[in-house]
Amino acid sequence: MPELPFPLPPLPTVSQVVFLMIAVLAVFGSLAVVLARNLFHSALGLVAAFFGAAGVYIVAEAEFIGVSQVLVYVGAISTLIAFAIMLTRGMMFGATSPRNRQSGTAAIITALTFVVLMALMRGIPWPQAGEPIVDGQLIIAGLGHAFVNEYVVPFVLLAMLLLVALAGAIVVARDRK
Repeated sequence: MPELPFPLPPLPTVSQVVFLMIAVLAVFGSLAVVLARNLFHSALGLVAAFFGAAGVYIVAEAEFIGVSQVLVYVGAISTLIAFAIMLTRGMMFGATSPRNRQSGTAAIITALTFVVLMALMRGIPWPQAGEPIVDGQLIIAGLGHAFVNEYVVPFVLLAMLLLVALAGAIVVARDRK
């Protein structure tokens, strides 16, 4: 067998393949958000994008943030958005146009932002992987302790705010007879 004039690239690892599949899910979910003609389908694309972001966190070994992403964004925010869409019946029926007068400007700004971000990423000397955190569970336990002790009032106030917002959406969307 003759030798190749260039070395073959190494095969991807399992974690790289998993990351690629999760990234594809996030990208397709994001595209569904902006390109779907139906508003409810856009909300479903948002759920897929949120799951993709959670998967990226889990692959990056930030499991707590990944689970928090699923609980807060997929569980609470996506459900709230779906209820808001279903409660406003006028938007649920009919299709909205994925294109408007600003789509060309938005595409140019997006491309320029991508070019600037790529230039910035190539110019930064990224550090190599450091030592792993040996007491990772202590960080999570400390965060949980802070939620139920020092930050219990803001935590409960945020829950109350979400409850009042949901109740307000129901009152605004109900039928007036």
